[in-house]
Amino acid sequence: MTIPDDMLAHNAKLIEQFRADGGKSMGDRPLLLLTTVGRRTGKRHTSPMMYVTDGDRYLVIASNNGATEDPLWYRNLLADPQVTVELPGQEFRAEAAPLEGDDYDRSWAEIKNRYPFFTEHEQRAGRKIPVVALTKAN
Repeated sequence: MTIPDDMLAHNAKLIEQFRADGGKSMGDRPLLLLTTVGRRTGKRHTSPMMYVTDGDRYLVIASNNGATEDPLWYRNLLADPQVTVELPGQEFRAEAAPLEGDDYDRSWAEIKNRYPFFTEHEQRAGRKIPVVALTKAN
């Protein structure tokens, strides 16, 4: 996958397209919109991202396309784990929690097996790629 020159503009277009057609034109990877609150600004930030289902959880991967730094959305949810998730036809509040221990090891291995490009991201990044569980808030 080629990284666009202007990632913010690219993401804005993806968000607009997702909301216009309910995610139908997003291709073969499931996409959700994750809204976090900026840890410094307090402003809401929405990021389109691929997810994997795991029971009643949605797992998102903070690979940042193999960058050496964690993505900003991940840093934001560490500061405030109350997030908003948009899926086709639904929007809900969720609690975000990075996976740890055996849960992380099992989930990360399954994700890399299913989507081998994450192995490439991990190698390029040279860091542990966080996997975050999004669970609907009660």
